[in-house]
Amino acid sequence: MRTHRRTASAAVLLTALAVTGCGGKDAASGGAAPSAAERGTSPLANPDGTKPGLASLASDTDRKAGLDLISRVKTAEPGPQTGYDRDKFGPSWTDDVDGIPLGHNNCDTRNDLLARDGKSVERKDGSDCTVTAMTIWDPYTGKTVQWTKQKASAIQIDHVMPLSYDWKQGAAAWDKARRVQIANDPLNLLPVDGSQNSSKGDKGPAEWLPASPEIRCAYAVRFAQVALKYDLPVTPADRTAMRQQCGG
Repeated sequence: MRTHRRTASAAVLLTALAVTGCGGKDAASGGAAPSAAERGTSPLANPDGTKPGLASLASDTDRKAGLDLISRVKTAEPGPQTGYDRDKFGPSWTDDVDGIPLGHNNCDTRNDLLARDGKSVERKDGSDCTVTAMTIWDPYTGKTVQWTKQKASAIQIDHVMPLSYDWKQGAAAWDKARRVQIANDPLNLLPVDGSQNSSKGDKGPAEWLPASPEIRCAYAVRFAQVALKYDLPVTPADRTAMRQQCGG
């Protein structure tokens, strides 16, 4: 039994080193782990989503503020998905959208978001828009990613409140212009690890949360910010799950 415990402890240590790297380095980037400020912005300090990334809410004061915000979100059971189609939220990543930050800036939404959150951003020759390479901190896994356009799917843009979720919670009754807004609003969009985005699908927080526990309260707060901005309810189970992430 003692040998087994020593082997298990060694395995845990090796796993930790593989994730973090020795000496506080981030294994994915090969460099020093980014500071809290470099990882992203607290959702409490980023109500319009124009500032980079998503930072964790670590202090009791911030978590209490996050919990208070989540508590303002209305709840309702989901409606049917009947009639849902991605096209009803407009063309993917359109710049032709009114009433939100970054709309009509001559760059599509996807590249806007990569540039917002990436560091050491490189662009296609002759373009002020198309991002071809960057370093980015993925809040969902807590890792730094060296991204290039050749492996585009490694980083995907997550709709924090998924569009089909929005549809079932009330967006089915909106006009198309309002749906185009929520589909391209930087408040509702985060570049994240592709496998995390794929595993999430259209799930709410009761069914899916980011892999990194330290970001889950901030994620719940961002979900709540989108719900409040667009006056959409979440399911009762989702609001309970959201409150739990911030200690409620």
